[in-house]
Order: sequence, then C-alpha cells, then structure tokens
Amino acid sequence: MTHAAMPTRRTIIFGAVFMALARPVSAADPSASAFVTAIYNAYRGKDAKGVPLDNERIIRRYFEPTLAAAMAKDQKAAARRNEVGLLDFDPFLDAQDWDVGAFDIAVSDAAAGTAKATVKFANQGEAMTVVLDLVQAKNDWRVYDITWLHDGKTESLRKTFVH
Repeated sequence: MTHAAMPTRRTIIFGAVFMALARPVSAADPSASAFVTAIYNAYRGKDAKGVPLDNERIIRRYFEPTLAAAMAKDQKAAARRNEVGLLDFDPFLDAQDWDVGAFDIAVSDAAAGTAKATVKFANQGEAMTVVLDLVQAKNDWRVYDITWLHDGKTESLRKTFVH
C-alpha cells in the first residue's frame, strides 16, 4: 500500500466527526426525557415527596414563565386570603395523594424547541395518563402545559391559570 492510500489521523478524526453529526436525530431530545424523568423519579415509591410547588422559585424551575407567573400570583393571592389556591392537587400526578411504583414515560419532539411527554402510571391502583407539553427556555426544558382526562373531557393546567 502506498502512503497516499493510507488514511491520515486527520482524515479519520474528520470522518468520525462527520459520522457523529450525520446520525439521525433521536425521537426526542435526551435532555427533555431527562427533565421529565427527574420530575417523576421524585414520585416513585410509597413515601415519595414529589415536587412540592410551594414557592415561586420552584414553580419557575419547572414551568415556562407565563404559566409560572400566573401560578405564583394565584398562590400569593390565596395565601393573603388564608386559602388554598387553584392548584389544590399535584399537577404532575393529577392527585392529592400518591403511591406509584413505576412510570412509563414517552417523550417525542413536537417541533423545534418543543416536546410532548406522555406519562402513564398506576396511582393507588388506578391507571392514569398525564401529558406534558414542554418548551425550551434558555437551553432548559420547562412545562408549558399539563393535560389530564376527567370524566371523558380534557382539562389542563394552562386553562386553569392563563385566561
């Protein structure tokens, strides 16, 4: 073999980089899957604490700015009245109490910077499905909306807070 026929280190590196960039994009951004999985891992098991949405900082960590602001505003107004706000249940599980062993999470890209996560689980023996619409905000994922099915009709977190 002549020297001209042997690939150089540079050719091999450029080829590897090109192959890595040319791979098809997965069904969903792995960071969107990681974001949703981290949320639901907090609910796994009998004594799981979940994600307590009890202050504005935490709300802003999980929800996109418009929805987070509306949720925080409602929470503050309810506290001034010594009442529970519109969110009197956990939106990630659509429940006040839970005992969940496992979650089936499927995340798919909807459009650039958005994804949809369908989460199926059994809470205290009842089959549940929750759908999270996600958006990217400054390289992080946030929940744009959460949808549940009640008595055959769809309800959503966004409809509750953003009019």
